[in-house]
Amino acid sequence: MIIWLTWRIAAGKWVVAEYMKEKWFEYFTVSQMVREEAAKRWVEITRYNLQTIGNEIRAECWLWAWMKRILERMQPDKDYLIDGIRNPWEVLELQKTKDFYLFSIDADQELRFERVLSRSKESDPKTREKFLEIDNRDFGIWEPQDGQQVGKCMEMANFHIQNNGDLEEYIHQINTSFNSIKA
Repeated sequence: MIIWLTWRIAAGKWVVAEYMKEKWFEYFTVSQMVREEAAKRWVEITRYNLQTIGNEIRAECWLWAWMKRILERMQPDKDYLIDGIRNPWEVLELQKTKDFYLFSIDADQELRFERVLSRSKESDPKTREKFLEIDNRDFGIWEPQDGQQVGKCMEMANFHIQNNGDLEEYIHQINTSFNSIKA
């Protein structure tokens, strides 16, 4: 089984990742591959640069290039949680695979901005303006077809999880979604 994640910045994907790892899922992220590509190009690791490299590979190769690279690394006898679907063409290609499930993770924008500020990741925006710029780019606002299109991916998801409440409520939503797949 393969569960794929699409999410907005600071929506809470790490909770999903930790939860699914406890269920014996191998965890992999598209970001790992994009970071490898950035290192080959000697490009500084920033969120903007990683998004740009991701877009460039989709534009130069094919729109689902990152998904193809990931699928080539997977072993058929394992369950996976893969995060980082950013483009609807990736979703369309992955829907052709067996046992494809897409989870959409979101939270209110103000709450996500507060989380970004509190987690203080080096690559995170430090101002509301930069946060909104990154959030809009991720979501697909003013992005080309081969660019970031998380909003469209979220619309295509099998399961939609809102992380606006407490941790117990969030875990309950994750568990409910996972159990409906197993059933």
